[in-house]
Amino acid sequence: MELTLWTYEGPPHVGAMRIASSMEGVHYVLHAPQGDTYADLLFTMIERRGQRPPVTYTTFQARDLGGDTAELVKGHIREAVDRFKPEALLVGESCTAELIQDQPGSLAAGMGLNLPIVSLELPAYSKKENWGGAETFYQLIRGLLLSKVPTPENKTHSPTSWKEEGRSPTVNLLGPSLLGFRCRDDVIEIKKLLSQQGIEVNVVAPLGSSPADLLNLPKADANVCLYPEIAESSCLWLERNFGMPFTKTVPIGVGATQDFLEELNNLLGIEPPKQSKTKNQSKLTWYSKSVDSNYLTDKRVFIFGDGTHAIAAAKIAKEELGFQVVGLGTYSREMARSVRAAAKKLGLEALITNDYLEVEAAIEESVPELVLGTQMERHSAKRLGIPCAVISTPMHVQDVPARYSPQMGWEGANVIFDDWVHPLMMGLEEHLIGMFRHDFEFIDGHQSHLGHMGGHESIQKETTQKEDVEPNNSSSNIESPLWTSEGKAELAKIPFFVRGKVRRNTEKYARQAGCRKIDSETLYDAKAHFKA
Repeated sequence: MELTLWTYEGPPHVGAMRIASSMEGVHYVLHAPQGDTYADLLFTMIERRGQRPPVTYTTFQARDLGGDTAELVKGHIREAVDRFKPEALLVGESCTAELIQDQPGSLAAGMGLNLPIVSLELPAYSKKENWGGAETFYQLIRGLLLSKVPTPENKTHSPTSWKEEGRSPTVNLLGPSLLGFRCRDDVIEIKKLLSQQGIEVNVVAPLGSSPADLLNLPKADANVCLYPEIAESSCLWLERNFGMPFTKTVPIGVGATQDFLEELNNLLGIEPPKQSKTKNQSKLTWYSKSVDSNYLTDKRVFIFGDGTHAIAAAKIAKEELGFQVVGLGTYSREMARSVRAAAKKLGLEALITNDYLEVEAAIEESVPELVLGTQMERHSAKRLGIPCAVISTPMHVQDVPARYSPQMGWEGANVIFDDWVHPLMMGLEEHLIGMFRHDFEFIDGHQSHLGHMGGHESIQKETTQKEDVEPNNSSSNIESPLWTSEGKAELAKIPFFVRGKVRRNTEKYARQAGCRKIDSETLYDAKAHFKA
């Protein structure tokens, strides 16, 4: 086990809590010690909800371990059912309570309660939050619909039956949940998109649905898997048992939205929309062909996030904005195979890790001009002085805007374009300020959005050693050569997006050459050395 300051995903019971909190009429009894209730903060602080999650904690303490903790569990289950009167009950345990082996799900099943009970067995020491959310959603659907699964000879589902029945085609939107990335707005955008095609939405789940809604899932003609991390296992089960096909394309980006519409329309037996009618729905396509976009061509971009958004971002960056993807990875091991396949197409080796320091090292090594990642990568990019846009959870409250800000569909492509391009344009501003800061038209001390991270002043401040102070140990002086004022001024003239690499190479050359100080001449010598 490793101790870490940050983690990309919480334990699996947080994923279960996301499903319960996303739905109506569902309550979650969590066998957990006092102190494991911190997850409440995620919904009140990040989602900014006016209500706490529908979760009852047993909150046992050390003194309870000497008694009958099983009775403690059953008491809390009875209280939760009597007080909240849920339509379905989820019962599970946190990572700490798992060690006690009280098996709260089995205890609940033997209490004779008159409601569906879903026992969650979520291995906290080998699985993470997204897996826990997917497993909870799957177990809930399976528990409610298992008795309604038709026999093989009675399985007659057809995605084109709406034609014979004289009605509009219908689909389920599966996967959106609380604490997902822009899920609320994505649902609105996809509903609008489907409405333009004459396709109605039967159920959206888990976000905003109830157990009664889940019972109606088989009434739809097909399923739309919006977020594979959460919904893919449920879609596969519905396909296997009810014959319901589901979409494999996630509509993030102009090309993916077009592909999604074609895939879904083909599933439902509808004539797909022509690209000539849809290609200009987003402003991204117009800008990509404009003269202004020339500045973006071949920009180096590093991408890291959950599997769905990382793969989509790589496709948009490469095919729609003309970026050069220099790094691609995910913390989601359940989608590692898909991310590796996407990276291989780009000639890269995917980075699969949940260590944010390893990601930061990969960013520094690849020397990108833009980072697309989570809030962890935003902090890493800030330290490295690189522009960054957040494309995936985990996220900060500032990434949950009150305004309409989807990632999917045509409007989602507009939002993505703004979120990605603006940091680059501001980075260009920073570079120009650095180049012309001594011009009489500029005011001393002017800084752009990067603040102390860019410009001549940052170079002056980033080295704490004083030029005039000689260290006592001459060997340590060689290992850490000092930058003179002249050298730092020359380094400041180099564009911010390659400045870090130049600095590292120059220091490496100085150590090899035994230089105790780095001035402009040393910098030029290093440049010639590495160019040779």
